[in-house]
Amino acid sequence: MKTKELKDFLDSKVALYNHPKFLETDPIQVPHDFSNKEDIEISGFLTATIAWGNRKSIINNAKKMMELTDNAPFDFIINHKKKDLDVLQSFVHRTFNGDDLVQFVKSLKHIYEHHDGLEAVFSRHAEAKSLQNAIHEFKKVFFETPHLQRTKKHVSDPLKNSAAKRINMYLRWMIRQDNAGVDFGIWKSLSPAQLSCPLDVHSGNVARKLGLLNRKQNDAKALAELDKNLRRLDPHDPVKYDFALFGLGVFEGF
Repeated sequence: MKTKELKDFLDSKVALYNHPKFLETDPIQVPHDFSNKEDIEISGFLTATIAWGNRKSIINNAKKMMELTDNAPFDFIINHKKKDLDVLQSFVHRTFNGDDLVQFVKSLKHIYEHHDGLEAVFSRHAEAKSLQNAIHEFKKVFFETPHLQRTKKHVSDPLKNSAAKRINMYLRWMIRQDNAGVDFGIWKSLSPAQLSCPLDVHSGNVARKLGLLNRKQNDAKALAELDKNLRRLDPHDPVKYDFALFGLGVFEGF
C-alpha cells in the first residue's frame, strides 16, 4: 500500500473507532465516571496499571478499585489514614494484589504532596518528540519512598527495553486532544505529538501486516520503529492510529 493509500485507510478506521461507542468495551470508561481532574488522572492511572488480560475483567476490577477508594480516589489518596489501607488488601487482578495497591496509594500520595501531581512529574522530564525518558524518570519518582520490591514490576521502564504499553496508553488518555469524547486531553502542559502508540499483540500484528513495523518483538525498539512510521502519517497526532490498529486487530481480526 502506498503512503497516501495507507493513510486514507487508517484515517477511515480512526473515524470509525475513535467514537464514544468505543467506551462501551474499553477500560477508559472507568475514568469517564469522574469529572474532577485529579480523580480522572488517578482512576485512569490505576485502571491502566491493570489493563492486561480479559477486558471485561479489567473493567470490573478497575471499578472495584474505585469502590475500595470510596469512589473518590484523590480524596482517599491524600487523606487516608493507615487503617484505611486495610480494605485494599482484598484486591487482586492477576499478579497485581492488595499489597501492590497499597503501595500505589502511598506512592501517589507522595507524588501529589511532594511533586505537584502526576502531570508535573511527566512534564518535567518530557522531550520534544518523546515521553519515553519521562516514563523512566516517573518510575524513579514513583518508588522514591520505601516500597515493596515486588511492586516495581507493575511500572514499566522503556529504558530497559519495555514497550511500556499500559503507561503509553494512559498518557494517550490524559494528553491527546480528542473531539470525539474518548481521550481526555486534560494535561495541557504536554502535546499529542510527544505520544507513543500503546504497542501490544493486536496493534503490533496489524502494524506488521501493514508494513509499519518489521521488528518481531513488541519491545522499546519496535515502539521506536512504529512511532517513526506513524509520525510520518500524522506528526501532530500520531497515536490516533492506535484506534485504527487496535480496532482492526480486535474487532475485525485483520
